[in-house]
Parts: sequence; C-alpha cells; structure tokens
Amino acid sequence: MSEENQTFQAAARPSGKRQATGAQTTVAKKPAREKETNELSTRNPLVFIKQVVDELRKVIWPTGRQMVTYSIIVILFLIAMIALVWGVDTLAGLGVRSVLGK
Repeated sequence: MSEENQTFQAAARPSGKRQATGAQTTVAKKPAREKETNELSTRNPLVFIKQVVDELRKVIWPTGRQMVTYSIIVILFLIAMIALVWGVDTLAGLGVRSVLGK
C-alpha cells in the first residue's frame, strides 16, 4: 500500500502571477491624484442627496422573479427558526417543570 501511495504525486499548485521577463513591478511610480474636496460641499444636504441618487443608479436591482424567490426563502427560513426556538423553549420548559416538580 505504501508503495502505491508514493507513486502518485499531487498536482502542482500555482505559486502566483507570472511575469514576463524583465517586467517591472506592479507598484505605480506616482500615487493616484486625490480628489480635492471642499468642506462646504461635504456638508451640503443637496450634494448628499445627489450622491445618494448617483449611487442608487449604480445598483443592479433584482428582477421580480428573484424578489419572489428570495422572499420565499426568507419566509421558509423564518418558519424554520420559529420552529427551532419553539422546540427549544418547549423542551426547556418541560425540563424545568420536571426538576421543580410543578
């Protein structure tokens, strides 16, 4: 048996990203330019609302079918958790009653 195990070798695992010969490092030579923010613009409620709307446009909203599927999954999970808590509570109550003799 041990001889059979020694004949099989594990597949080589990738050690990382390969670089072409003479390739430079991936570190940027100059840092990315930071945005200049005005302190007044960060406290302006209208700018905040505009930013919220811009971010909401980037969201990939689920389809109606996905919403129904996710809702059913959540409801089934909720029912399972309610049953679990009810079962543990009932067993704990029976245990306390048997110990206290009431």
